[in-house]
Amino acid sequence: MTSLYLAALPQWLQDFLATELPWKILGAVVILIGGIIAVAILSRASLAIFGERLGPQGTMVVKKLVRYIGYAFAFILALNHMGLNLGAVLGAAGVAGIAVGFAAQTSLSNIISGFFMIGERPFELGDVIEVDGIAGTVDTIGLLALTLRTFDNRSVRIPNETLVKTKLINITRHPIRRFNLDIGVAYDENIGHVLKVMHEVAETNLQCLNEPDPLIIFTGFGDSSLNFLLGAWCVQEDYGTLRNTLPRELKERFDKENIEIPFPHMTLAAGKALGPIPVDVITKPADRPD
Repeated sequence: MTSLYLAALPQWLQDFLATELPWKILGAVVILIGGIIAVAILSRASLAIFGERLGPQGTMVVKKLVRYIGYAFAFILALNHMGLNLGAVLGAAGVAGIAVGFAAQTSLSNIISGFFMIGERPFELGDVIEVDGIAGTVDTIGLLALTLRTFDNRSVRIPNETLVKTKLINITRHPIRRFNLDIGVAYDENIGHVLKVMHEVAETNLQCLNEPDPLIIFTGFGDSSLNFLLGAWCVQEDYGTLRNTLPRELKERFDKENIEIPFPHMTLAAGKALGPIPVDVITKPADRPD
């Protein structure tokens, strides 16, 4: 029965099926499918093995690395099963790799920097960080770069090499955070009274924590004001609310206590300090009396 079906096929197809090539192609396809399945299993295994030690960002990079290496290995096995000369293929790939390597030095540096970041773990997925003046939430982490989602919903790609070379600030690493408010009052105000009012405002604010205590200090004499610092602690989730409510509540309380917040001004003095300014009146010759 099988021979009848084969006889019905075109002669060129019969000749093709009579060779070993169809079975080699079928075997190569099976190897590729098996490689895809194996890579999927290894990717899930890497999550179970490295998940706790490396964290989400490290696990993501390891999964990508396992995927790339696994696909390359399956492709090489498929070529070997097809009977191709792997020595010549790898030799050509080596020559091409040298040429590409010179052009891909930056990419290699980013990959190596990515592994340094995995070992150090200065941030996690979802953390808010600031890199080179750009702040945002860590959205994705890759072998070459990470992606930040800024507060105005823009995506910023930052190479891993930049993360290693540049100052990186993790804003949400710790559960609490301090909001610093610099404020100046007029020189006529009583420093002790101002400090007392600022402390009361911090105590009544709903987002301000009592532990640690708010930092309220007199910082010095400004050009136009007595300067103070109010540092209020809050949990990370309340930082935006505290940043909005505390200045408003402090301004309202200052208005109630008649504490003046001065605008910048300058006092000009001539002659002796606190003395009258000398003025000479010169009249024109035509205006002189006869």
